[in-house]
Amino acid sequence: MWRPRIKFEHRPVRYDDGLVRIGGNTPGITRGLRDPDGSVWALLALLDGSRTVGQIVDELVRRFPARSLREVRKAIDNLNTAGHLEDASETELSDSERERYSRSRAFWRSVDRTPDRRSWDAQLRLRQARVVIIGIGGAGGAAARSLAMSGVGQLHCVDADLVELSNLNRQGLFTEQDLGRPKVEAALERLRQHNSHVELTGSREHIEGPDQLRALAVTCDVLLISADQPSAGEIRSWANQACHATGTAWVHSGYDGPRVSIGVFRPGSGPCYDCARTAEQHRRSVVSPRTAWAPGESMKREHAATASSAAIAGGLAAHAVERLITGTSGLAVNQDYGLNLATYGGYDALRLEQPWPDCPTCGSEGRG
Repeated sequence: MWRPRIKFEHRPVRYDDGLVRIGGNTPGITRGLRDPDGSVWALLALLDGSRTVGQIVDELVRRFPARSLREVRKAIDNLNTAGHLEDASETELSDSERERYSRSRAFWRSVDRTPDRRSWDAQLRLRQARVVIIGIGGAGGAAARSLAMSGVGQLHCVDADLVELSNLNRQGLFTEQDLGRPKVEAALERLRQHNSHVELTGSREHIEGPDQLRALAVTCDVLLISADQPSAGEIRSWANQACHATGTAWVHSGYDGPRVSIGVFRPGSGPCYDCARTAEQHRRSVVSPRTAWAPGESMKREHAATASSAAIAGGLAAHAVERLITGTSGLAVNQDYGLNLATYGGYDALRLEQPWPDCPTCGSEGRG
């Protein structure tokens, strides 16, 4: 039975001028409520999870006869719609799970404004989810660790490479003792040490086309691409095609020097990755030709990254995956997000308002 309770992280504050503020201090979540007669504050006090909606309405009307039953129910509905309430009903999580994920619950209660949620709904959704990660290097390894620690039920890791010395400046799942070992083998061993309750599997394989990704995407709730071979753009396009065919949500993550980027896509709800990529290719085709500087063979281009830049990329990707799984409101999908670590500011990334008509993946839908 629905027993509404104010989320602790949204707990209200009353000011002497008759204003009540609820939602904490996070912009976009906090809001002010006028309370000239004290009935709003009284209503908030009754929303402690011990009463049904009917009991709350009856009690408030008894105290404030000028308030109608309809007004009070509307006020409760408004608080629920704004995401300040949760259902205090019990959940099936074990005592150890509640202790392990208590801080996670506090986080999700802070940011999730979806109506009619129970206190542990986000954690339950994570526990029931399956994620496939392609590439367990810098960003992928950081994302895998975050997702395992967060309690994602099943995590499948795909990578064909061995651990090399040059990996150890940024790929935090590996140590010097792992040199020469398959990355998947070492990663699974380390991830199990973080959370033995997560079902962890892996496979050593090179991704060579969209069909391979389609076979993986159909098995999961979210596909995470953090590999850059054969090239970041090509494997992301393959993932886009695969997930478009299976209806699977997907995320990509990467870094290039101080530029960290992630993309968040939910097929069927707007422009796809290939829409934006095709539009960008079209834009470049109509501007003045460019000549890139081509140094001699003595100058080798290294993949510019540090442990912190890789961890930021992986952490942002893991958060996006969790947002897709939990259904937390407020995250715009079908676009890329960019962060410039040189300035801590954002930068323009791929995004479109409408599907691109000549998109090779969903162009016919865009024309329809």
